[in-house]
Amino acid sequence: MKQFKSINPFTLDVIQEFTEETPPQIETKLAQAVTAQSHWRELSFADRGQFFKNLGAYLRTHKDELADLITAEMGKIRAESLGEIDKCAGQCDYYAEQAERLLQPEDIPTDAQRSRVVYEPVGVVLAVMPWNFPFWQVFRYSVPALMAGNVTLLKHAPNVFGCALAIEKAYRAAGFPEGIFQALIADTDAVERLLADDRVGMVTLTGSERAGSSVAALAGKNIKKSVLELGGSDPLIVLADADLDKAAEAAVQSRMMNAGQVCIAAKRFLVEKAVKPAFTEKVKALIAGLQQGDPTAAEVKMGPLARLDLAENLEKQLQTALSEGATLLVGGKRRDCNFEPTLLDNVGPDSVVFREETFGPIAAITEVADEEEAIRLANQSRYGLSAAIWTGDIARAERLSRRLEAGSVFINAVVRSDSRLPIGGVKKSGYGRELSEAGIKDFCTTKTVFVG
Repeated sequence: MKQFKSINPFTLDVIQEFTEETPPQIETKLAQAVTAQSHWRELSFADRGQFFKNLGAYLRTHKDELADLITAEMGKIRAESLGEIDKCAGQCDYYAEQAERLLQPEDIPTDAQRSRVVYEPVGVVLAVMPWNFPFWQVFRYSVPALMAGNVTLLKHAPNVFGCALAIEKAYRAAGFPEGIFQALIADTDAVERLLADDRVGMVTLTGSERAGSSVAALAGKNIKKSVLELGGSDPLIVLADADLDKAAEAAVQSRMMNAGQVCIAAKRFLVEKAVKPAFTEKVKALIAGLQQGDPTAAEVKMGPLARLDLAENLEKQLQTALSEGATLLVGGKRRDCNFEPTLLDNVGPDSVVFREETFGPIAAITEVADEEEAIRLANQSRYGLSAAIWTGDIARAERLSRRLEAGSVFINAVVRSDSRLPIGGVKKSGYGRELSEAGIKDFCTTKTVFVG
């Protein structure tokens, strides 16, 4: 059987090794999930919600040790790890309180005595999750999915299997019945086997375009519902009437949070010509002032990338961009997994860092003549996850937002996820939604009940 290693990306020390589960072991977990779901779906929303209130309380009580685990396994600075656990606890509270309202049956006037639309669980949800937010990504899908009456099998990223097992432990400690939430120590071949099994109702994946394409093909082959949140190359548009200080601070925060390993981070700064020099200098100063180092140190603002191969790939993208004519203003050096916060200027639309997703701390500035060119270049991407517009004219921004090909548009604000708002992409950034009413309904089957 395969062995998986959890490696601290800052020290490169091995934290723990995990042995791949056998097909019979995974079959046992699937069978247990099916049995558990038949009982779980019959519980009231209030009863299911109480489990999640317990889970939120557990997360808050154990926040320090869970945050330390996140930081050790994938390198996020401790302040961000603590914030991630808080966000997961808030997700538990939100759906515990709101799920029943969000899934309320809808009575539709027709010629029937009564016609109603109801929302029912799909059964077993298979989840393939990434390492960049090893707790939040799991809680983002699992809380609404389970509050809707489903159960889940989690196939987490191998470098954060420790987090996966800690989440499973948290569910168990909160009193959830056996089989409701189970983590798999498995590779991608297990995903293929599970999707071919009729007992699995649907799959959700957050990850790369390549992984999403593969899982979507398997789901389609087996006629399974799927929700995909994939890569992004989000534009941040800065128009001439923007508050440049606030725009620069937001741009750096968005791009450099979590060492740049955020799907909804602003990756392409499209800046109107009249303010580009001033904006560039502000961003350059902010990036130059970011302290990188040991993610457990309070003064450090950026830790390492999560894996060595990710840092090496980002370095290749940087070198290619420089060979294509981009100008290096700040950063650009790598030591093991540590990649300096980097700012590139003169990035054209044919550059690799404009066309591809850069999953790390590289910000790219592109000059635009006006709002028309900004919208055209923003949409000149195969991705469409989110976007941001900075301007002093809100009506103008709202008009422009309707022309942007993105699942979310934030005006004069940093793009972020919120339990009350749907998140998801268009084009190669995926389909389906998570969070809010739209998100919980994507983990349901919509049924019409017609009484003649």
